[in-house]
Amino acid sequence: MSVTSMIEQDRQISAVIAEERPRLRNFIRKRVPNEADVEDLLQEVFYELVEANRLLMPIEHVTGWLFRVARNRITDMFRKKKPENFTDAATEDEEGALLHIEDLLPAPEDGPMDIGMALSRLAYDPKNPSAIAGAILAARAGVRSVRDVVSSEMWECLNVTGLGLNSHRRSAERLGPHIYFRFVRERTALFFGLAESTMSHDDAWRFLILGRSLERVDMTARLLLARMTGSRHQLGWLTVLHACGAHESFIRTHGWASEPADVAEFLMLDRLFPRSVLHALSTAEQCLLALDPDDAVRSGTGDPARRPIGQMRTRLEYADPKQLEADMPELVSSLQAACVQANRAIAKRYFSYSAPVAWAQEG
Repeated sequence: MSVTSMIEQDRQISAVIAEERPRLRNFIRKRVPNEADVEDLLQEVFYELVEANRLLMPIEHVTGWLFRVARNRITDMFRKKKPENFTDAATEDEEGALLHIEDLLPAPEDGPMDIGMALSRLAYDPKNPSAIAGAILAARAGVRSVRDVVSSEMWECLNVTGLGLNSHRRSAERLGPHIYFRFVRERTALFFGLAESTMSHDDAWRFLILGRSLERVDMTARLLLARMTGSRHQLGWLTVLHACGAHESFIRTHGWASEPADVAEFLMLDRLFPRSVLHALSTAEQCLLALDPDDAVRSGTGDPARRPIGQMRTRLEYADPKQLEADMPELVSSLQAACVQANRAIAKRYFSYSAPVAWAQEG
């Protein structure tokens, strides 16, 4: 399916959702007492509409189809007779204080974290901004507040993605987490493809690319650090390549008979691969210079965000590949520190807000 077809499909779905949401919510609310269940069912129904369109299923009357799906989902929910949600369960301690189930579970430092706990905290938790779901929902809320800056296609893509998270989580719990991860990966790729082709390459675009570049530097550094932990759970080089989307590019560049040291060199120093640290640092530095062209002075730089990025970029430009493996721990630590320093400088310069003035009335 072409990008144009996907854009048109998302536009049609968004129009149907906007038109049918109020009536469908009232329909479900009359039959389901819990408001959270109402929202979950509503999102599940709309996601089934998304899937039906993607699979080119014939739907003659959309409104009737939506209400029929909603009725079936309500019936399925009551048939399951789900037990009380652990998140809502609570008890009292000896002093009468209310304790939720999270307070009763052992802390992570008290024992090993299994894959279910890791998926819940790092992938599915909508309230954790560091989790996949939390990051997508935060991005959706952020884009909603700047609708005049991004294109309608970008907003529709992100909105449909947010609506599909709950349904894909339920599918992942039955079939495996790869269902959820593949959905997120494809939708994020579509989002940035739409941003590339439908958004003016102005300052708003530069901030988007700047944030993505710094995130790539930080995440690649973290993956390399996970590879160097020395524990029995450390990542293999092949896993690191797949996690960075670099496996095929690496094979085309270095061939199958390559050494493990070539992987670190490729992810750190390659000038052509867009997710390499050097490429991401160069892109971030170019964005910062374009945001403040007056900073291109004859000597030095006055931009506190551009300085650590440029220093790390220069260091990698002239790094000795033979010494890369030995210098890797200190280099990864320096990269993370540079990203933190740049993030703080960018936030302070471009996104700092003054607190509202509170007027006091005399007397």
